[in-house]
Amino acid sequence: MAAANGLVHASAKKPLFTFGVIADVQYADIPDGRSFLGVPRYYRHSISVLQRAVSTWNKQGNIKFSINFGDTIDGFCPKDKSLWAVQKVIDEFEKFDGPTYHMFGNHCLYNLPRSKLVALLKMPTDSDRAYYDFSPCPEYRFVVLDAYDFSALGWPHDHPVTAAALKLLDEKNPNTDKNSPDGLFGVDRRFLKFNGAVGKEQLSWLNDVLQDASDRRQNVILCSHLPMDPGAVYPAALMWNYDEVMAIVRRYNCVKACFAGHDHKGGYSVDSHGVHHRTLEAALECPPGTSAFGHIEVYPDKLLLVGSDGMADTEMCFRSSDRAAL
Repeated sequence: MAAANGLVHASAKKPLFTFGVIADVQYADIPDGRSFLGVPRYYRHSISVLQRAVSTWNKQGNIKFSINFGDTIDGFCPKDKSLWAVQKVIDEFEKFDGPTYHMFGNHCLYNLPRSKLVALLKMPTDSDRAYYDFSPCPEYRFVVLDAYDFSALGWPHDHPVTAAALKLLDEKNPNTDKNSPDGLFGVDRRFLKFNGAVGKEQLSWLNDVLQDASDRRQNVILCSHLPMDPGAVYPAALMWNYDEVMAIVRRYNCVKACFAGHDHKGGYSVDSHGVHHRTLEAALECPPGTSAFGHIEVYPDKLLLVGSDGMADTEMCFRSSDRAAL
């Protein structure tokens, strides 16, 4: 259930824990502009949305951690200010009274190389890889995917991954401008340069993590910048190989929800296997004085997203037959 703010109320039960969420801050110290669809974008104001989010989470006092769903800065950010802009946003996240978990978005990769971003965003990995998992309590596991592991963004121009990704785009998208979906229909509109995929090594890792989570009888929350269900997003914003990722998810019953950013208007669906897909509304497109962020209360049998004015409340109840024995 997705609802206007105030229509979903906190459960009478106490949650296992609560965490904060925000997506697509896309900060840049430039005048306001518009998306290619003509939607206003408030580049300087977006950091104020983040500041309000952090202040709200701190005042609540029970937010265990926060998750930033990518696109920390905007692609229009002047390249000589990219490092400064990322650090400015990170400095705001560091005012939060808990850890923040980050992921890549396409706009991050327009500005800085992957290796530098992994270090700047302090991703908890033992290498340059940008995918990882963590468990805030014994009953739950969070899996953060790198949706641009296989993409034409962020890798050096002469890197094999770049060449392979461009080859795929040539095969799937006939347009000269690979960010144009003209002539593509349905979910094939996802084959655009600003999207990407989970690579083979990461797919294998994901399978291993979900197997381990199943063995431990943990519920899993999957996090990605790119959405993974056509019902929760317009087709041009889908992950290239969302079907491969979801095929792995469906081998197990542990994944209860997938959260994403990227499609700024947000979205919500429940797929045929009962997995909830929630695309989060963007901080970037909030007019001055408004916000889009929230917190998620985590229960053994459901998730409750409580949003600010620009982020819709959403109650996500698990199928009773699929609940882990917590």
